[in-house]
Amino acid sequence: MELDVVGLSRLQFAMTALYHFLFVPLTLGLSVVIAIMETVYVMTARPIWREMTKFWGSLFGINFVLGVATGLTMEFQFGMNWSYYSHYVGDIFGAPLAIEGLMAFFLEATFVGLFFFGWDRMSKLGHLAATWAVAAGSNFSALWILIANGWMQNPVGSAFNPATMRMEVVNFFEVVFNPVAQAKFVHTVSAGYVTASAFVLGVSAWYVLKGRHVALAKRSMAVACSFGLLSSLSVVVLGDESGYLANEHQRMKLAAIEGMWETEAAPAAFTAIGFPNQAARETHHILQIPGALGLIATRSLNTEVPGIRELVARAQERIRSGILAYDALQTIRAARGAGVPTDVRNAFEENGTNLGYALLLLRHVDDPRRATPAQIEAASWDLVPPVAPLFWSFRIMVAIGFFLILLMGTFFWLSAKQRLDHYRWLLWVAVWAIPLPWIAAEMGWIVAELGRQPWVVEGVLPTAVAVSSLGITQVALTLAGFVILYSALFVVEMGLMLRAIRKGPPPEADLPYLPYAQSAPTRGILPAE
Repeated sequence: MELDVVGLSRLQFAMTALYHFLFVPLTLGLSVVIAIMETVYVMTARPIWREMTKFWGSLFGINFVLGVATGLTMEFQFGMNWSYYSHYVGDIFGAPLAIEGLMAFFLEATFVGLFFFGWDRMSKLGHLAATWAVAAGSNFSALWILIANGWMQNPVGSAFNPATMRMEVVNFFEVVFNPVAQAKFVHTVSAGYVTASAFVLGVSAWYVLKGRHVALAKRSMAVACSFGLLSSLSVVVLGDESGYLANEHQRMKLAAIEGMWETEAAPAAFTAIGFPNQAARETHHILQIPGALGLIATRSLNTEVPGIRELVARAQERIRSGILAYDALQTIRAARGAGVPTDVRNAFEENGTNLGYALLLLRHVDDPRRATPAQIEAASWDLVPPVAPLFWSFRIMVAIGFFLILLMGTFFWLSAKQRLDHYRWLLWVAVWAIPLPWIAAEMGWIVAELGRQPWVVEGVLPTAVAVSSLGITQVALTLAGFVILYSALFVVEMGLMLRAIRKGPPPEADLPYLPYAQSAPTRGILPAE
């Protein structure tokens, strides 16, 4: 990444997104975990489940507030650092963001207040409904963000309008039901569920090790490992779907993730361990699994997966086609409403889908129509994202995913056998495994977003032409300011969370079960406690 305006703008958005995504998965997952716990409380009327809900809800509240604080600035960056992008695709990208803010965020924020302040003011079923509304709001928020992001990965339901020089919606339902967006949504929320499950499991294991709040901790562990096992298995299944869709819509990303420079005969092998060398344009394989990539990417044994060199060669043809579209577009714009020759309009319609490939040349020449064969070749190689970071980020993510399946499955078996506290070393493994889902989530974000480069919108708008007209100093100063601010917020988050965990639930959570009729009265629909 070059430290110019484009590189610094990319780095700033990457840093703010990575910071923000430290909070998002836990918010997604904990909202569902506390809803499950409160459901058990309403069904069984056992006070300990109420205390569990309130305790884990307090940790959710801390994380929710910090998540909102770090997320607000991201949307402002589209206007600050990416103004041309905002102009070019705002007709499509703006709608999901607006819906996310108006429907999902306000829904979530409203019911968060009811969750915290409605315990003694609402019926049991009413409060439970508010808790599930918090979970629904969290997931709706992720849905609309990922619809917007999925469109950037696979821009369906839209078309370029040469009169306005913008991408415009032609089918909103195609944007919403974009298969890439839907796959990203279910994969991301499942990863959030795993994150929350590992967090609850690890914190509860620490309580058991310290001999504190053991009854609450064991029940929390049972919920976490059950929910976490299902979620971790779904992450793998949904990740496989993402691989299949990448082969359909983002083949260069897939080839870079595999470090596959040459097209292999079907079925392609999956490189479990290797060392990509982008300068030499080769990958030294150490361990390959025959046929695995072919099954993941094509779900067949007789379909080729194209390598990087073949994709680069194909891109050169698309760049040449894009130059014809660019030339026709300049004629259309020069006409300014006057009659446009039919052959010019036909040339644009025939080659317009490749216009974005011509814009790749703007890094090498002021006018794509004057590009030399060498510049076209250079632009085609710009389509290759950083291979080694993608290669290893993907494998770290996958390795952590399979480890978490093993961890959740082991604790699920121990929970079924009522032996959660029999192996202290395993409890320590759960404690030390708390950060792993976050690491996997960040690696997944790197794979998704770095793998899309050099596109900000796949095949439509290159990143290099999407930035605002800012100076390097301005971007560098705001980048430093965001890093300092977000680092301070992260320290605050960790301090508040650790303080709440050390304090633990209130003393009444450790009391033995009371008969339902002996507990405090309630306004709920169930008999008086």
